[in-house]
Amino acid sequence: MKITIQKRKAKAGTLNLRLEFYHGYTKTPEGKIKHHREYENLNGFIYELPKTPAEKQHNKQSLQLAEAIRAKRIVEAQNGEHGFKVDSKLKANFFDYYQKLCDEKSKAESKTNYSVWISTLKHLKSFHGKDKLTFAQITPEFVEGFKEYLQTAPLTKSKTKLSSNTASTYFNKLRAALNQAFKDEIITKNPITRVKSIKPIQNKREHLSLDELKALTHAECRFPVLKRAFLFSCLTGLRWSDIQKLTWSEVQQFNDSYRVTFHQQKTKALQYLDISSQAYKLMGEPEEPEQRVFKKLKYDAYHNAEITKWCMRAGITKDITFHCARHTFAVLQLTMGTDIYTVSKLLGHSELKTTQVYADIIDEQRKQAMHKIPDIGI
Repeated sequence: MKITIQKRKAKAGTLNLRLEFYHGYTKTPEGKIKHHREYENLNGFIYELPKTPAEKQHNKQSLQLAEAIRAKRIVEAQNGEHGFKVDSKLKANFFDYYQKLCDEKSKAESKTNYSVWISTLKHLKSFHGKDKLTFAQITPEFVEGFKEYLQTAPLTKSKTKLSSNTASTYFNKLRAALNQAFKDEIITKNPITRVKSIKPIQNKREHLSLDELKALTHAECRFPVLKRAFLFSCLTGLRWSDIQKLTWSEVQQFNDSYRVTFHQQKTKALQYLDISSQAYKLMGEPEEPEQRVFKKLKYDAYHNAEITKWCMRAGITKDITFHCARHTFAVLQLTMGTDIYTVSKLLGHSELKTTQVYADIIDEQRKQAMHKIPDIGI
C-alpha cells in the first residue's frame, strides 16, 4: 500500500490536504483496470501561491503536520502486516467482503455451493439486523450468537428449525470467510478459532446389495434412459449431475477398454475414469461428439417416483434415490476388497475422510454378519 499527501484546490488561492491510500488495482472481467484508493481528510490547507512570510510559515507547518500524519499511517500499515490491528481495516463492512467472496464462488464453483454461500449471507444479515457489519464487531461472542441463532431460530419457509447438517454447513461458510479474511490480513485475530463448530449428524447412506442390484437390472423401469443412467452410476460412482452432462466427446477408447474424461460439476476438478465393458454397454450406441450420452435424462418428481416403483418391482423396499447408486458403487467396491484410497480417487473425493463413511458401513455389515450364526447350544 502506498500513502501520499494530496493537495486539492479549494476556495480561491488555497489547497486542501488529504492522504491517499493506494491499494493497487485489479482487472474487471472486461479487461478494464480498476484502481483501489481510500482517502483521509487532514482538515488542513496551504496557500497555493504564498506571498507573505506568515503564509509561507503556515504552509511549512501545515506540510510538516501532514507529513507527520502520513508517517504515522505508514507505521500503522506496517504494524498491520506484523499482527497489530489497523482501525481502517476493522471498520470495513464484512457484508461487502463476504459478497465479494460469493461472487468469486459463482465463477469457480458449483451453483449449489454458491447458493449455500448466499443463504449464509442472508442469515447473517437477519441475525445482525443492520445493513453494515464491521470486522471489529465480529467477536467470539458474535460468532457464538450466530451459531445459536442457526440452531434455534425458525428459519425455514415452514417456520421450522434448520437441520443440524444445514446449520453446520452455513456456520462453516462463515468460518471459511473469516479464515480468508485472516489470510488477507484484514483481521489479525480470528474469532472463529474460539468457537466450536456445529457437529453434523451423519445420515444413513442407503445402498443396494449385489443381489438387489441384480434384481433391479432385470426389473422393468418406465423410463429406459433412467434405468441405464442409474445402473451406470452403480457401476461407475458418477453423480447424476456428471451423468446428465456427459457427452460422447468425453468418452475415448483407451487401450482395450474405455475412459471417461470430464470436469466434475460439483468440484470442477478434472477426472479420468476407466469404465468396465458392461458400464460402456449401458451408454448405448455412440453418436456425434457434442451429443449427450444419456439424452432426455430428467430430474423431477415423476422420475424420482419411478425409481421407487422400479425398486418395488424388484422387491426392494429401501428408500432409494438416484444418489444411492453412487453409495452402492462405493460400498460394493469396498466389499470386494478395493482399498479405501482407490475408492476415494474413483469417487473424486478431495479428502479421504469423506470416503471413510463407506468403510464404516462395511464395518457395520461385518458386525451384523458375525451375529447371524444361530444358537448352536453352547
